[in-house]
Amino acid sequence: MEKLREELLQANVGTVKENERMASHTTIKIGGPADLFVEPKNIDGLKKTMEIVRKYDVPWRAIGRGSNLLVLDEGIEGVVIKLGEGLDDLYIHDTEVTVGGGYSLIKLATVISKQGLSGLEFAGGIPGTVGGAVYMNAGAHGSDMSRIVKKAQILFEDGTIEWLTNEEMEFSYRTSVLQTKRKGICIAATLEMKKGNRDEIVAAMQKNKDYRRETQPWNYPCAGSIFRNPLPQYAGQLIEQAGLKGYTIGGAKISEQHANFIVNAGGATAKDVLELIDYVKKTIHNLYGVSLQTEVEIVGRK
Repeated sequence: MEKLREELLQANVGTVKENERMASHTTIKIGGPADLFVEPKNIDGLKKTMEIVRKYDVPWRAIGRGSNLLVLDEGIEGVVIKLGEGLDDLYIHDTEVTVGGGYSLIKLATVISKQGLSGLEFAGGIPGTVGGAVYMNAGAHGSDMSRIVKKAQILFEDGTIEWLTNEEMEFSYRTSVLQTKRKGICIAATLEMKKGNRDEIVAAMQKNKDYRRETQPWNYPCAGSIFRNPLPQYAGQLIEQAGLKGYTIGGAKISEQHANFIVNAGGATAKDVLELIDYVKKTIHNLYGVSLQTEVEIVGRK
């Protein structure tokens, strides 16, 4: 790993750190150290990073703002690549928006709504980056990324870069082909918006943001929705009906605001969260015969 670190530094790919605690890079503020943590300064830095990582044949994963992510206490083996500044270009041409994978999704929704472009109102309160949103087909309020992504630019493990069409991305509920068949990093996306009334678009987005703020925990670190909705039922409703709001294990607590959120109430470990997830799963299955599946991505050494 030391040789890998030295080569990344010599290649001047961007920021390179050893044993960087992932609690500093996840919205739930939990997570042990990554062997190596790289924040590429631009696309060339990202491509070079991938080339060197592949040369040493070590595990890797990409992150954005660390939402929807639970990193285990033992940390992450290999290399974590964080997309941020340097991969956040934005170009708007008529109703077509091309944006870097490191661009904030909330910021993007705000910027384009003020230009009278409709389609991202649902994302006004979703933390994370565009790349992460495409990767997991993020959504809310009855819409998701699959409705607006025209194509996505993907950097694959072998160093090739390819634009995948909406169809080739194979979007489904909180999933894309990048999770199921072709491991890669979304470095940019072209979104197809619609022209609309600026004031109405801004108002709709603000309504969605206000709803999230009123109904979801924002005063504690969390990772977003923990469970996928077992449609036509909703995970939060089932957990609330089971009387589990406020249930606590260690520093992890089921939010009293929204039962499909587990918050870090103070000093929570990944072990606390996992035990709470397991307890909820068993309780809901015993009471209702429903098998809940996690939406949050759980990564790290086991």
